[in-house]
Amino acid sequence: MRTDLPIETTLEVRDRCLCLKVQRAARALARRFDDALRPFGLTNGQFSILMSLNRPAPPRISDLAEFLAMDRTTLTAALKPLQRRGLITVTADPEDLRGRLPVLTDAGRDLLVAAVPVWRDTHDDVDGLLWASKGELRGDLDALSGQAPP
Repeated sequence: MRTDLPIETTLEVRDRCLCLKVQRAARALARRFDDALRPFGLTNGQFSILMSLNRPAPPRISDLAEFLAMDRTTLTAALKPLQRRGLITVTADPEDLRGRLPVLTDAGRDLLVAAVPVWRDTHDDVDGLLWASKGELRGDLDALSGQAPP
């Protein structure tokens, strides 16, 4: 070990770094929901995308990407397997033919209807792991992500 970077600094980062703690929690949470949604052939990310399309009017891809905190290119790539499975369609934006609008299909809705009870059960399990301040945690995470609370 070098004296200009002692083990105490490593321990400080381990114990204090919010990025590390949030990343570790996010990975563990993602694995938990991936496992729960696997019987439906979905990842937690795909579930989130499909659920975010359950709305009266389809969003523009740029608006959806912003909501999901993804870049457009990553979102576009993530939509392709959902489109191949017939869970979504992507249509031209009638207001701007260069734009694309992802739309949830009936098959996508049916899959969500089946998956939501499992998502709820998994969420209830996760909620049970959180402290009594879980409402504060959600608000704090919303604040960090730049999202207004519902």
